[in-house]
Amino acid sequence: MDMSGSQRIEASREAVWAALNDPEILRQCIPGCEEVVRQSDTEMTAKVVAKVGPVSAKFTGKVTLSDLDPPNGYTISGEGSGGVAGFGKGGATVSLSDDGGATVLTYTAKAQVGGKLAQIGSRLVDATARKMAEDFFARFTQIVGPAPAEAAAAEEAPAIVDPTAVPARHLQDGQGKRAGSGNFYVPWAALLVVVALLASLALTS
Repeated sequence: MDMSGSQRIEASREAVWAALNDPEILRQCIPGCEEVVRQSDTEMTAKVVAKVGPVSAKFTGKVTLSDLDPPNGYTISGEGSGGVAGFGKGGATVSLSDDGGATVLTYTAKAQVGGKLAQIGSRLVDATARKMAEDFFARFTQIVGPAPAEAAAAEEAPAIVDPTAVPARHLQDGQGKRAGSGNFYVPWAALLVVVALLASLALTS
């Protein structure tokens, strides 16, 4: 199973990266996510309730990060278990690039399944994973992007903006950590791809 896509977010690359480093923001954005736990600087776990058609189950997954290049991107690998349903594993690359005063987040992911998971219709699984990714981005953009009133004001009075100075309007002070600072959070957004893929596969029959 392959999945790729991109999303334009109305915030600077630094602001987007900071939000991607915030576990609470990621928990709010990932559909069905119950918890995100940091195990080390390069490992994390998550619990997600996923549903495909009439079937739902709790998914437990683990992801490992590598090739960290803040605030530009990273590579991740992950695996998940759905109990008697079987297992899933996959990997992804995520990159951030500037687009004027906004940021384009691009991802490419692959996943494989075994056990009973392999018997689930691929079209249904693909559609569910893509819907989860769409829901994630919709919520993430709402949180990180400018507030509606600010966006309307910007349209009425456009101005030249320094891309490095665009803040994440909905983030409170202290949320997230900038790259290079002490106690730097690993990119919790690694879950956005692996969880969207594997949580949709971790089903019990």
